[in-house]
Amino acid sequence: MGEYALGQPVPRSEDPRLLKGGGRYVDDIVLPRMAFGYVLRSPHAHAKISLIDTSEAKAAEGVLTVLSGEDWAATGYGDVPSGGRRSRRDGSPMYVPPFPALVKDRVRRVGDYVAFVVAETLDQAKDAAELIEVDYDPLPAIISTGDAPEPGAPLVWDDCADNICFVHLGGDKGAVEEAFAKADHVIEQKFVINRVTANPMEPRGCIGDYDATEDHYTVYTTLQGVHPYRASLAGDIFKVPESSFRVIAGDIGGSFGMKSAVYNEVPLVLWASKIIGRPVKWISDRSEALMSDAHARDSVSVGELALDKDGKFLGLRVTTVANLGAYLSSGGVNWPVNNLGTLAGVYTTPAIHVDVTGVFTNTNSTRPYRGAGRPEAAYVIERLIDLAADELGIDPTELRRRNMIPPDAMPFKTGLTFTYDCGEFEKNMDMALEMADYANFESRREEARSRGRLRGIGISNSIERAAARGVEGAEIRFDRTGTATILSGSVTQGQGHETVYKQLVCDRFGLEPDEVHYVWGDTDKVPYGHGTGGSRSATLGGSALYLAANKIVDKAKRIAAHMFEAADEDIEFEEGVFTIAGTDRSVTMKEVARKANDIDSLPDGMEPGLIGSAVYTARVMNFPNGCHVCELEIDEDTGHVDIVGYNVVDDVGTVMNPMLLEGQIQGGVAQGAGQALMEDIAYDPETGQLITGSFMDYAMPRADDLSAIEVGNNPVPTKTNPLGVKGAGEAGNVGALPAVANAVVDALSVLGIRHIAMPATSERIWRAIQEAKQA
Repeated sequence: MGEYALGQPVPRSEDPRLLKGGGRYVDDIVLPRMAFGYVLRSPHAHAKISLIDTSEAKAAEGVLTVLSGEDWAATGYGDVPSGGRRSRRDGSPMYVPPFPALVKDRVRRVGDYVAFVVAETLDQAKDAAELIEVDYDPLPAIISTGDAPEPGAPLVWDDCADNICFVHLGGDKGAVEEAFAKADHVIEQKFVINRVTANPMEPRGCIGDYDATEDHYTVYTTLQGVHPYRASLAGDIFKVPESSFRVIAGDIGGSFGMKSAVYNEVPLVLWASKIIGRPVKWISDRSEALMSDAHARDSVSVGELALDKDGKFLGLRVTTVANLGAYLSSGGVNWPVNNLGTLAGVYTTPAIHVDVTGVFTNTNSTRPYRGAGRPEAAYVIERLIDLAADELGIDPTELRRRNMIPPDAMPFKTGLTFTYDCGEFEKNMDMALEMADYANFESRREEARSRGRLRGIGISNSIERAAARGVEGAEIRFDRTGTATILSGSVTQGQGHETVYKQLVCDRFGLEPDEVHYVWGDTDKVPYGHGTGGSRSATLGGSALYLAANKIVDKAKRIAAHMFEAADEDIEFEEGVFTIAGTDRSVTMKEVARKANDIDSLPDGMEPGLIGSAVYTARVMNFPNGCHVCELEIDEDTGHVDIVGYNVVDDVGTVMNPMLLEGQIQGGVAQGAGQALMEDIAYDPETGQLITGSFMDYAMPRADDLSAIEVGNNPVPTKTNPLGVKGAGEAGNVGALPAVANAVVDALSVLGIRHIAMPATSERIWRAIQEAKQA
């Protein structure tokens, strides 16, 4: 309603509090008598432990306890959850390694969990950790993703003889083979998709507080869903009733998928709290985060695209080896598989087949990170299309146009997994090309060449699944004065949930934002929920609120009818006001809410109060889509890349708040461009030592690495949910990775360069330029 209606660019409700220092992050929490924990981590990628002597550390000043893998094993607690079940190529179950909170006799990656020290201060805990004597017998390590399944590679787990965790096959192999047999052109390219990490502004952290009088655990931590988290801690690890746990999340400074897993430190602080009878806090620093936060991406794919003489796509074949790390993080087997449907893109390719092998290496675990397989898939298909356009001598936009799914083909069953319900893919591209002034690009390329710079333009048409099958809960409570409280199972990490959910409620009930209170992230306050992830919060969290609001309106109509002494069916409701049809008699929702608590003002048999709760079930996913156009220049002498223009047109269905949407898209673009150009987790291939262990070595994109990012919208509302929304949280990343990569190659194409690996750093580009000139 008015300036706070859905669709209005309402500024974020959260920002004034955060900008004034009112954030409530986990490290801001100080509990009485709180102690501090520190993890002693392995310096080796692979080694046997022949001795752990903690005696000197236990005697150190301020030390309250020192815990080892032997101690953990003696508790009978369960492993850290890994989740997911797949099969190997022969149909046998996938290999699931043990994952104790502390290792006992062998380390399998740099940063592995060897001991946990708790002391009065963090410095005392660190000092004591240096007194722990550990004798390591180093073993050969396997770091390379592509080499891990090869015969003779060092084994991460002795009883996993080939380092293979699982194999996933999808699509129609026979149809693909037929398509390739009759193809006029086959384009093949190997794609090494580099490992990155999330690097949120707030590192991970947790506080465990065990109450012996009630045998009850409370944990404050950084996560994406408090209710599933509580179930994992209680049921999988500590093996106690879920009601014995309370999980609390305050403000969370970014996550991007990385923080949603249960990490070892959480059971460690809870266990330590139970031992010493005091709360225990653990907070990661940045170097520890780069070592221990779950990493992302890291796969090697060979893509093959079959085309006929006119450039029509006949078939696509992709074989991938995906690096899972040494242990299975929660969701670790999902990112290589769950979003393979994005390989189909927005194209009519009739036959697609995928072969994915998940392998173990002596590296940190990987898990879903913004996009979770979508950017990798979009990168493969969109790079193959540009390579095909180059070989066939067809403009990349024209080749895409010849193969694009038209709107009148909806619903469209792709060659792999997905059935799209709606979308205007060609219109997206036309709008983005116009925004980017694509028609006049060649003149800009010539002008840049005169300055000794190589100018390129890259396009990607991306599509992804969002809000996959799942549930979310929400509740709206009106109080006695007519103001409302929202309780949402979704957990915000900076996306702006509070703003959009308040908009939804204000729009429906005619309230002002300061009349709505937002509660999230506490299992003792929010009755039911799942959490945030996979671009689901608008679809599932928003729809749950929508259904809860409907229940309130239904009850409030009966109360209004009783107040008017009118029939229920004569009451109309619009923009927060109830009226008797055909009259000017009216009453606001706030007035009805006040009456709802007066038993003398209610119809006979009606319970007092105005509360609506709902659990929304998403049975069908939705498909946000869009077109990205990146324009950049490369300094021929240094290889330095300057992004000079970036334009996006997205279809995310109903736009709930264009200001927040623009921020989501821009943030995703920055992360996609970061991976394409500079971000890289690198290990020494022989020793397995982490080379990029600080921001001195791990390059993060800055504002001056990007141009302005112009965002346009082509909303095609979906009918798969009540609000017509499609997910937006990951869209920017999905489209940016291939768009930036295509732009780099296009700039270098004048030198005969057809492909360059990620990240396309200045050094890598400079070397490619020198090799091309020598050739």
